[in-house]
Amino acid sequence: MNIKIKITLFFFLAIALKSVAQTSWTLEECIDHALEHNLLLKDFQYTNDANKEDYKQSIRNLLPVLNAGSNYQVNSGRAEDPNTGTFVVQDFFSNNYSIQSNIDLFQGFQKLNSIKASKFLYQAAKEERTQQRYLLAFRVMQAFNNIRFFEGLVAIATEQVNVSKTNFKLVEKQIELGLMAGADRYEAKSSLLSDELNLTQSRNQLAAAKLVLIQEMNLENISDIEIVADLEISNEATVSSEMESDTIYAKAREFLPLIKAQELRTQAAKKQVGVARGRLYPSLSLFAGMGTGYFETFRDSLGNTLPFREQFRDNFSRFYGLSLNVPISNGWSARSRVKQAKIERLRQENNLEVQEQVLFQTIQELVQEHNALLVEKGQSDQNVEAQRMAFTVAQKRFENGMINGIELLTAKNLFASAQNENLQVTLRSAINKSTLDFYRGLPVFNIN
Repeated sequence: MNIKIKITLFFFLAIALKSVAQTSWTLEECIDHALEHNLLLKDFQYTNDANKEDYKQSIRNLLPVLNAGSNYQVNSGRAEDPNTGTFVVQDFFSNNYSIQSNIDLFQGFQKLNSIKASKFLYQAAKEERTQQRYLLAFRVMQAFNNIRFFEGLVAIATEQVNVSKTNFKLVEKQIELGLMAGADRYEAKSSLLSDELNLTQSRNQLAAAKLVLIQEMNLENISDIEIVADLEISNEATVSSEMESDTIYAKAREFLPLIKAQELRTQAAKKQVGVARGRLYPSLSLFAGMGTGYFETFRDSLGNTLPFREQFRDNFSRFYGLSLNVPISNGWSARSRVKQAKIERLRQENNLEVQEQVLFQTIQELVQEHNALLVEKGQSDQNVEAQRMAFTVAQKRFENGMINGIELLTAKNLFASAQNENLQVTLRSAINKSTLDFYRGLPVFNIN
């Protein structure tokens, strides 16, 4: 085979193998992929683009309106002669050209307020898109940590199965030596089967957790995923719940897209009140235009139709003027729109207060949970160590025939329960700390 062909095949094979599947994913890589491929985010981007175009159009509405027109008309039978103004019975045609323009000079500042309102709504749409990106990142982080949790459960369950297998073999030997009764075999076998069932259930839960992450990331043609993470949790002390809640809230209030979006919508609602009020004021506009035409009935003294160029010049006309419109009575609809706009402004202001209240309560709960988890984590670590030692002692006593299988099973289950609780507290602490760091303005997610 030609050396160039070999090199080319090797190159494309390497690319294909690299693109088949990523071997493992970090949390940051999972979030980046989800942000890039999430379809709902694309919908928010389209909404953002639409609001941007609305804002641009509101500015273009300040430009004059300019229209041009032309018509070609054939008259047959009795019709008015455009030259003399009398009615004639003959066939003739005419051709007209016109151009006209108008511009609003004053409309109660409706257009200016509309521009400001559109700008606020456009900015609010951008903030809402950013908020959705953060929410997606949090969902991915939750799914990612659920995998970590169930991987830990699988590891614990695997360890329990190995212990039960060892004990079952020990019981078999003890029965052969006549040191244990046949009933002990059933107890050891039951414990082993129970642990194997628990391991199967943990693996199924892990598979379900991986599926959730795969769906959040919108990965295609993939049924399994491997993640890379550690379980190191900082045990830094915190200040009092009330003081820290206030401090974190003040920081989150400054940058959180959800709050900023609602503030912008509130400002837009205020400008919409100005738009509605503008309809109560008189409006003034300037208009102008020009036109000309060609008529078959325009003839010279010899009866010949005048040339197009001559008629185009001689029939030229222009006009201009001012138009004043004073609203007097319109069924009270204008004032009704003002009231509706004021109600909408109050609704948006109330929504802002609701968002601020929910944010503060959320941070309060997170701070309280954080302080509680610090205590739970320390106690859980001590409990795991104590149960490990208790199980080690029970295992040795069982091997020496000092306790029965039921007592060993109890010690083993207590140790496994302590491990499960410790794993759960560890991951809850990780998620809690990351969430608080986010509200504190720390770079938890690399989102622009």
